Amino acid sequence: MVLRLPTEPSRHRVAVWRQLRRAGAVQLGPGSWALPALPIFSESVERVLELAQRGAGDVVSLEARGRDAASDAHLEAIYTEAREAEWTEFLSDCGKYLAELAKEIANQKYTLAELDEEEQSMDRLGRWHRELSVRDAFGAPSAATAETSLQACAASLEDYTDRVFRALNPGD
Repeated sequence: MVLRLPTEPSRHRVAVWRQLRRAGAVQLGPGSWALPALPIFSESVERVLELAQRGAGDVVSLEARGRDAASDAHLEAIYTEAREAEWTEFLSDCGKYLAELAKEIANQKYTLAELDEEEQSMDRLGRWHRELSVRDAFGAPSAATAETSLQACAASLEDYTDRVFRALNPGD
């Protein structure tokens, strides 16, 4: 996809950029973005076209292949590298979440307010994992580790939830 949008008002350029990022598109150069030619990305491409048109932009949407197997592999590697970076960030956030729960357990901070906060954080991790899984068309190396890490987060939250319940309901 090759895009050209007026610089002002910037809200149109930002909306297009956000949609491209949300879809997992990789930027190949100024105004040049790529997504795998798979049905799961069709809706995102249509949305980008709509947003660009709304902003009086000029868009050329192409369905392209590499000229040879090496070019195809290079494009796939660029896309997978971008997904791997996202999975790495996700894994970092899972680690922070597990550390936070461990800290609350060590401090015996067993309150409903804290439990609500931890549940919201877990919901955010779950949404993020689902979004990354949809975008990860070629299976980045850390995807399986991320799944295991998300399960560990869910198990830790379950343990913390039990502790909060027991602390707030002694004798039950």
